[in-house]
Amino acid sequence: MHGMEMLTLLSAAEPEGEEASWQERALCAQTDPEAFFPEKGGSTREAKKVCTGCEVRAECLEYALANDERFGIWGGLSERERRKLKKRAV
Repeated sequence: MHGMEMLTLLSAAEPEGEEASWQERALCAQTDPEAFFPEKGGSTREAKKVCTGCEVRAECLEYALANDERFGIWGGLSERERRKLKKRAV
């Protein structure tokens, strides 16, 4: 999944008409989406820096865990970090 696909996912993730969904308030929606889906071995630093200041980081991470997102930075964590988090929670 890359740039435009992420924006499409973010805009389609919740039904319309809801009061400012977390996706609309996410800082990544205002940033270059490519940073959130680096090539294998690429740096995640820039994306994680954006996540650090995002007010909906927890909602984003919760969404990624609930939907088993396997690619990209969600809620400030990489896929590997989310997988470790899930293992600890079980």
